Amino acid sequence: MSNARENVMRRTPQQLSDLQQDRISNVKEYGADFWDLLDRIGISSGHSRELQLAKDRVEEAVMWATKHITAP
Repeated sequence: MSNARENVMRRTPQQLSDLQQDRISNVKEYGADFWDLLDRIGISSGHSRELQLAKDRVEEAVMWATKHITAP
């Protein structure tokens, strides 16, 4: 297997430092808070495709931030 492919898929588990774990926890907490805000907006004004797209992007942002934090 090529090294580039291994880095992209991160098939080998890695041990995370305390700092990495704290940062990931913070990112996920802020993401969850923003998701909750979007839910409250949806309750008061109705759910829409735009609101769902915003929630999808929050989820994506958390994923990319986590990937950055755990980058080799």
